[in-house]
Amino acid sequence: MTIVNRIAAALALPLALLSSIPAQAGIGDLLVAPTRIILNGSRGAEVVLSNIGDEVATYRISVEFRRMKEDGSLEEVAQPNDRENAAKDMIFYAPRRVTIAPNEPQTIRISARAPQGLPDGEYRAHLLFRAVPPPRPVTAPREVKGIAFELIPVYGVTIPVVIRMGNLQAKAGIANVQLTQKDGKSAVSLDLTRAGDRSVFGDVRVFKAGVKDPIAIQRGVAVYTEVGVRHMTIPVNPDYAGPAAGPVTVDFVESSDAGPVSLAETKTVLR
Repeated sequence: MTIVNRIAAALALPLALLSSIPAQAGIGDLLVAPTRIILNGSRGAEVVLSNIGDEVATYRISVEFRRMKEDGSLEEVAQPNDRENAAKDMIFYAPRRVTIAPNEPQTIRISARAPQGLPDGEYRAHLLFRAVPPPRPVTAPREVKGIAFELIPVYGVTIPVVIRMGNLQAKAGIANVQLTQKDGKSAVSLDLTRAGDRSVFGDVRVFKAGVKDPIAIQRGVAVYTEVGVRHMTIPVNPDYAGPAAGPVTVDFVESSDAGPVSLAETKTVLR
């Protein structure tokens, strides 16, 4: 590897550690709950950060933009569009930087204020909780021949903040269900389709007749408004000892205050 390549790799690593991380419960010594915020009225919301490490940690909170691709991954947005900029302008949160002692929580308050005349629709941005490296003591420089690097990973967690204005509707569907392989094991591949003016979010489950629990399940699946279809592959539960092939029912259910709501369901035969 040339010196130029080594420089590029060294500079890219901290960014890769940050940008490749999807919204999730936690990474490193940080736990974030909940991992998704929906604001559809005047009421705000709260996010709780928990430092599960052994040392005091500082985190900076900022608004970022992510767009979904059809494989479900989220890519960073360098040039936000008008709708994304509107979401950023509407989101208010405090505090914006926190220092948390070990095993202590910190609450972040979030609200949205829509300007007058803003069209109805769904607006989305992402909150980034990024670790701030602690200050390092000054030490005498070491004599190094050539070029040397010291990589300090910077970890971050992003969660979507979705603002819904108006009576928005969405319709979901399930298509192209097939039996396949993932990492050498049985899996179910399918397409989730979405139409309408809002995103959908829920759990995808695969059931077989006579089996109480789903033989495959993927929780927390989102299909955002920038895509009309999401391709996904769900591994069959390793605890399921029966054959995956045969008749199955696949459903997509969304959680609500009244309980699970079915967004889509299909019956097919896995071969």
